[in-house]
Amino acid sequence: MTDLLLQRGASSELRRPRVGFLGVGWIGRHRMAAMLDAGRIEAVAVAEPDPDMAREALVLAPDATVCPDLDDLLAQDLDGLVIATPSALHADQAQRALDAGVAVFCQKPLGRNAQETEAAIAAARRANRLLAVDLSYRFTAAVQALKTQLELGVMGRIHAVDLTFHNAYGPDKPWFYDAALSGGGCVMDLGVHLVDLCLWLLDDAVAGVEANLRRQGRPLAGRKEAEDYAVATLILKSGAVVRLACSWRLPAGQDAVIEAAFYGERGGAALRNLGGSFYDFEATAFEGVTRRVLASPPDDWGGRAAQAWAQALAEGKRYDPEVERLVEVARTLDRIYAAAA
Repeated sequence: MTDLLLQRGASSELRRPRVGFLGVGWIGRHRMAAMLDAGRIEAVAVAEPDPDMAREALVLAPDATVCPDLDDLLAQDLDGLVIATPSALHADQAQRALDAGVAVFCQKPLGRNAQETEAAIAAARRANRLLAVDLSYRFTAAVQALKTQLELGVMGRIHAVDLTFHNAYGPDKPWFYDAALSGGGCVMDLGVHLVDLCLWLLDDAVAGVEANLRRQGRPLAGRKEAEDYAVATLILKSGAVVRLACSWRLPAGQDAVIEAAFYGERGGAALRNLGGSFYDFEATAFEGVTRRVLASPPDDWGGRAAQAWAQALAEGKRYDPEVERLVEVARTLDRIYAAAA
């Protein structure tokens, strides 16, 4: 793998890492554009089965090589690989890249269960290579404002959390609805963000789970089906009680309902989407019946996770133990599915 450290000389700037893109549908191209716009990387190769999508990616990176598959991508002397493929492929593709000495930025989920997640992280640890997952809500200004409130302790001990993500549309790719390929339905697709935010912001873990999963209004018939509605109660090790609800295609009266609210002994704070938007978020602090805005749009946050990974890669960063937090997230999703079985 090419050395990422400075070629010391007249310039003190970091060399741009050579990055390949495995899957360049909308989200893969968006993350490519974010990294290129920030001047963080050189996009040298793409692999995409849809020729129209590949052509659109070449508009962003006209000098990139089009590769037929992952093996050919890994032969391009890459420093890093961005994975934006169906969920069933993530863990294996990440491991193959990491075993080849290539850093990885992967769409969520890293694995369809805790076992796959742990295996991918173990590969990163063995190879001492950077691994990150695109949990992009962490990088919104609203979530960062909540993080500051929690770190300052202004709310006191957190004892209750409400987490909600209703998507009035649902995914447009058939594989999302096949649990063998996706790992699950709305919990795997949307709940992963909610669980990650909760455990990351509170620096906590889950002690107990109760859950109810539905598909088209009836109880889920095992893990072979992908749920479209889910409610769960999580008891954290700190004692806090977390209510989680997520869904696809719920007639919510707007495009989306997204909320993460934290309530403590002395106050509360919440992230909420505005006007049904998937992109515009406001953070507010509560004290009694009063509220104060902490952060509000505009906030161009969608590519920040990708840019942060690219910057760390350019700086020569190696394995970051922070990624191990995702094991607890994956275990929690496993426990939600097991509790509802």
